[in-house]
Amino acid sequence: MIPFYQAKNEEFTLYNGDTRELIRNINKKVDMIFADPPYFLSKNMVACINGTWKSFEKGEWDRAASLGEINDFNKSWLSACRNVLKEDGTIFVTGTYHNIFSVATCMVELGYKILNIIVWQKSDAKPTFSRNYFNFTTEYIVWARKNNKVPHFFNCDLMEQLNGGTRMSDVWRIPFLSSWELKWGKHPTQKPLRLLYRIILAATHEGDIIFDPFAGSCTTGIAANLLNRKFIGIDQNIDYLSYGIRRKNEIEDAKTAESIRKKMSENPEEVMVMVNHCRKGLKEKMIETGICYLRAGDSKGSLCITPGFERMQYVLLHTAGEDSQLFKLKSKGHFQIWTKETLEKYGFEPSHAPYYIVLHFDNTKPVQIKKMPNLKEGANIFVARIRPLSDFIGIK
Repeated sequence: MIPFYQAKNEEFTLYNGDTRELIRNINKKVDMIFADPPYFLSKNMVACINGTWKSFEKGEWDRAASLGEINDFNKSWLSACRNVLKEDGTIFVTGTYHNIFSVATCMVELGYKILNIIVWQKSDAKPTFSRNYFNFTTEYIVWARKNNKVPHFFNCDLMEQLNGGTRMSDVWRIPFLSSWELKWGKHPTQKPLRLLYRIILAATHEGDIIFDPFAGSCTTGIAANLLNRKFIGIDQNIDYLSYGIRRKNEIEDAKTAESIRKKMSENPEEVMVMVNHCRKGLKEKMIETGICYLRAGDSKGSLCITPGFERMQYVLLHTAGEDSQLFKLKSKGHFQIWTKETLEKYGFEPSHAPYYIVLHFDNTKPVQIKKMPNLKEGANIFVARIRPLSDFIGIK
């Protein structure tokens, strides 16, 4: 089978055609499958919105069909996918109520074991056009493994860390597409890189092969390569595959790749870390007492609270960018305002302001830092700032 496109190191391979026919010719077993199949929403509908007529057509491939036709289609491609999936592999399939119940039923009939039904809630969803329904803000993701009795891989520890130390639930609040993801084109059902970022980290290792039978604009492949995984994709539309190739070419530049990697790891609801410089002796005293303090505003008495404070759940103490230690706060997003005199009662010697923000942390259980960003940023090294937890825990 001749690829439509293949990177020199075979980390990114695309085929053009009907996925049900081409899958059987893939000569490699894959570790994970992400599939965004037709939802069967297109019904030749148009509507006038704010004086402009808008079509809701996505393409012939998304044409509404009978329940029997939907079941036959889903069983066909899911069966073909199962043949290329490793024995301990897993598959994620997206959908709405229009197709997801059929997908789940076909999975069970084919021998897959359903692990979770994940609810993806779009935190920035647009209002539903019709006022006859509750606002549509969610899509569903069925996660299943190939075999009922063969164990699968799940990076539960990393998911907990990304979720602030608690088990991540099956309801994910992740924004929809951002403008930086549409630089090279547009696909009517394009998924955000942030969604694939979480899925790939949850269910694969570095070096694994990820397959997408409905590759579209190749979001799965871009996320896979940025996370050091290999990718195989199939789509019947050459224009969409060409769009995906343009996106692949963009991340060949190391600086651009790092920028996109950082953006896709960002989550507006991610747990945050207060990064605070303190002198060596003061740092030891803070760890001894489980108290971290920092100035609350300027000498005129203003109180400055940085956006993200409400999601703060960790504190990282360092001395001029060295000897960093990470601790979990006793209460997420919670702080107190203490006077200089109150801190002095705990053995501290504050001298820069009349009052301070005080954070209480668990000093008995330091949190392992899996990667350390550069904290030596000129004068900013001595300024307390909030950073996302993912900056310190790694993404492998």
